[in-house]
Amino acid sequence: MSRMGDVLAGFHAAWEFESDSVLIRFERGIRTPKLFQALGERRIPLEAIAGVTLAPGRRGTVVLRAEPRAGADPLMDAAAGQLKEGCDPYRLMLPAERETLAEYYADELRAMLPETEGPAERHLVAPPEAPRQFKAYDGKASFDGSSVSFRWSWTGASSAKWKAGDQSFPVHALSGVEWRSPEVFEGHLRLLRRGGATPPTVPADQDPAAVVFGLGYGPVHESLPFAAAVLAAVRAAGPAPAVEPAGARRRDPADIADRIRHLGELHQAGLVTDEEFTTKKAELLAEL
Repeated sequence: MSRMGDVLAGFHAAWEFESDSVLIRFERGIRTPKLFQALGERRIPLEAIAGVTLAPGRRGTVVLRAEPRAGADPLMDAAAGQLKEGCDPYRLMLPAERETLAEYYADELRAMLPETEGPAERHLVAPPEAPRQFKAYDGKASFDGSSVSFRWSWTGASSAKWKAGDQSFPVHALSGVEWRSPEVFEGHLRLLRRGGATPPTVPADQDPAAVVFGLGYGPVHESLPFAAAVLAAVRAAGPAPAVEPAGARRRDPADIADRIRHLGELHQAGLVTDEEFTTKKAELLAEL
């Protein structure tokens, strides 16, 4: 790059070129995609970029795109190719009359990229920061940086989830995240547990390790950064720690009381049998 700190401004974002990275600052205008506004800014190390392209866009525009290296960005890993072009944070759209300038920066950036092949062994782009939360159709999802919690909604959660009770998953017990965009049918966020605790055939609305989206619930700009933050924490956690012996750890009495209260409400509503109520209540009391 001829000068560090050079800035190329386009629609919705500006790219600042440094010796070892590209700093992308997203605008907060009314026409800027909500995902960009939620991201704010992102620093992309050059080693996280696999290539650079420049192509004609729509309606008198050109598009400069940095191709993210596989495995380098938790956001793109979580998205798994589901983002629409207009929400791709690696695209910079410019007026067609700036094509020559964009081509200059594209050539300069290509010349600076390190010679790397294959997927990155670790995330190179910083993930969205925790804590994070969003409201799904059947519950509220929260992530504090060390564990993910699902608290079920009375109006949306299935009886299977109410019977299981509100859930909490430490990141060291997870192997990954499955995000299916809320803009498609059966959108959901599913936590993948180590050891395959949940068969992949279980529908998301019946899986206590998943929340489902719906119209107005779990939008992309809230649920995708959430998924990326969890995925990055899971990768950073490494192998699962040794399992504590049974009985070595006790549950919070307030949590047990809350679970029993929910169980009693399900029993009164006829969603669990007398036998199921008695058995589950005894299991919960045994955890005290």
